Amino acid sequence: MHNVLFLCTGNSARSILAEAYLNASGRGSFRAFSGGSHPKGAVHPLTIETLQHAGLKTDDFRSKSWDEFAGPDAPKMNFVITVCDSAAGEVCPVWPGQPITAHWSFVDPAAFKGGDDEARALFRDVFRQIRNRIDLFRSLPLAKLDRLAIKQELDGIGRSPR
Repeated sequence: MHNVLFLCTGNSARSILAEAYLNASGRGSFRAFSGGSHPKGAVHPLTIETLQHAGLKTDDFRSKSWDEFAGPDAPKMNFVITVCDSAAGEVCPVWPGQPITAHWSFVDPAAFKGGDDEARALFRDVFRQIRNRIDLFRSLPLAKLDRLAIKQELDGIGRSPR
């Protein structure tokens, strides 16, 4: 079982979408978590709607600090992936166990200013992009790759077309 932490500044959209999708699609191999450097305190309503539209579970999500995952009692992470440019540029806590880190940039759908239909379309498009990258990640032969090769693959996924 590989533990994966997805990080974003607000932990209200992208990191929650990634957590939900990896937990649903990677059962038995991956366990996903999410956190934020400055959590909004609530999950964005369109995040919940997007997950429901995809048929994914939405019950247990909350916007939380990444500090919850830096303590001695936190699950040991194998991977830490930032999904927003702001969080990637911040000084992160020291993660126990020296997880492999990567950055996958996505547009912030929660920051969109415009109509409801356009916002829904943006959330769904960002979720599609997240799914594509997670599917690439899940297809990696992790047991056959060394740490450096895994890091290179994760970085390559972050540069892949959306």
